[in-house]
Amino acid sequence: MNTFFRLLAFAKPHSKFWPRYLVISILSVIFGVANYALIGPLLKVLFEAESMDLNIALPQFSLSADYFSAAFNYYLVGYIKESGALMGLIYVCAVLIITSLLSNLMRYLSQRVLVSMRTHIMRNIRNALFEKITKLHVGYFSSHRKGDILSSISNDVTEVQNGVANSFHILFRDPLLILGFLSMLLYMSPQLTIVTLLTLPISAIIIGRISRKLKKGAVEAQSMMGRIVSHFEEAISGSRIIKAFNAQKYVRDNFQESNEAHRRVSKKMFNKQELASPMSEFLGITVAASIIFYAGYLQVKGELGMEWSQFVVYIGFYWRVLEPSKAMSKAFANLQRGLASGERLFAILDVEPAIKKSITAVPIREFKEQIEFRNVNFHYTGEPVLKEINLVIPKGKTVALVGPSGAGKSTMVDLIPRFYDVVSGSLLLDGKDVRDYEPKDLIGLMGIVTQEAILFNDTVYNNITFGMEGVTEKDVVEAAKIANAHEFIDALPKGYQTNIGDRGANLSGGQRQRLAIARAVLKNPPILILDEATSALDTESEKLVQEALTNLMKSRTSIVIAHRLSTIQHANEIVVLKEGEIVERGTHHELLQYNGLYSHLCQLQTFA
Repeated sequence: MNTFFRLLAFAKPHSKFWPRYLVISILSVIFGVANYALIGPLLKVLFEAESMDLNIALPQFSLSADYFSAAFNYYLVGYIKESGALMGLIYVCAVLIITSLLSNLMRYLSQRVLVSMRTHIMRNIRNALFEKITKLHVGYFSSHRKGDILSSISNDVTEVQNGVANSFHILFRDPLLILGFLSMLLYMSPQLTIVTLLTLPISAIIIGRISRKLKKGAVEAQSMMGRIVSHFEEAISGSRIIKAFNAQKYVRDNFQESNEAHRRVSKKMFNKQELASPMSEFLGITVAASIIFYAGYLQVKGELGMEWSQFVVYIGFYWRVLEPSKAMSKAFANLQRGLASGERLFAILDVEPAIKKSITAVPIREFKEQIEFRNVNFHYTGEPVLKEINLVIPKGKTVALVGPSGAGKSTMVDLIPRFYDVVSGSLLLDGKDVRDYEPKDLIGLMGIVTQEAILFNDTVYNNITFGMEGVTEKDVVEAAKIANAHEFIDALPKGYQTNIGDRGANLSGGQRQRLAIARAVLKNPPILILDEATSALDTESEKLVQEALTNLMKSRTSIVIAHRLSTIQHANEIVVLKEGEIVERGTHHELLQYNGLYSHLCQLQTFA
């Protein structure tokens, strides 16, 4: 139940909901009990009006069931004496309608409180999930399927709402109902009620066993749903490749296999879930039959101590105990599915951040001297990716990283903004380890342009100003001009207010890249990281983007990763990596004279 109470914590402040809900629920129980208690007088008026005792005095007031029962009978007898049995029947029916109205009104008001609390919890869970996802380190998304994460955000949150948030009454309202009606049962016949109570643990054990199996099935079903969401995500994002390789049948077969597995697990789980309510009803009727038999036995012996109308009321109260009991068993079955989803949500929320802020972190507002890799080693899992890297990048200089794919170039630049932390050694900025700076301040010094321009389904203007405040339209236009983007933006249907579609789908590759550069220009960072920013472009787009990059790199410290070596000939230093080690370093002309790996790479390319 720890998961349940952790989910309840999202309802804070609890004082906003519980007091109101508790008061309304108690009133609902009182009016509900009164509603069923009126069945006895109704039957007496209908069938025994002539034999009723009409000499009843109004009792002295007290907060007890005896007082209210005697007071009701006093006024009932008064109506019968003055106006006849028909008026007494009208009186009973009127009170019955009023108590029913009040009981159901209280029930409705209690549900309104629950709805408010449920939506409050869902909002807080989604906020917490989104905040957590924005804080998770980059490596988390490499080691976890996107479908599982998306499934947790959508399906698991829905299951929590259906299974947990909708089951709060099992803690409050339904136990109050059971307590209220059991109290009346004990008041009417302790002997019969004790027999009833002895049978309840048997029902609880049977329903509990079904519910435990449900939780196991829910875990499997939700895991498979994550796989299904992954199939959909891959089918959408990889639609061009699927069509290009005529692989529709292959991906359909894979999806259908996962979908069928999910169907089988869900079928077993739902079958068990649907068993809970009929089983509860069957056990309830079995107990009711036992009670009727025992009551008949007591009646034969003359020990029942109840009139037939009272016994009808007793059975009515017993059925009212069964209703919330059955609802609780069904809610408990649903709760198991919600708890399984809650555990998947907490598996995300409880992830310890791999990149931790130092308790003695200091702010940094400007970059003054240099970036230094000092004996840096790094690995993701087992095999080392970087080995004993030593490199100094002075302020205002351009350093290019080149080498074969998998040499460790992108990993090197990912260490600078702390997307990952070094395994051993130190990465220093102005002589201080980057882990000792405020993370927000550190990343604030850097502008990053990657091979794939990361754009959002929003306007051109909002994509350029992404995450920045206090920016004027003039600043945005100026940044776009420096990035060679203003001309094509101005030609768009709504200019800077044009929506560019999902990931900039309405723009060409070169246009997307120039928007990303405009964003970096607007940020105006002292340190610039370019990760193969032109490698995916055609010659004409590359020329425009390269001009924009040249404008961007002026007076900045730049770390450039490039496969097209023509773009980094004028770098102050070129660092050549192979299998995670620096094997050559120098200027373009110096490296050509070494006749090593860099020279070999140059020979494989044609310079413009």
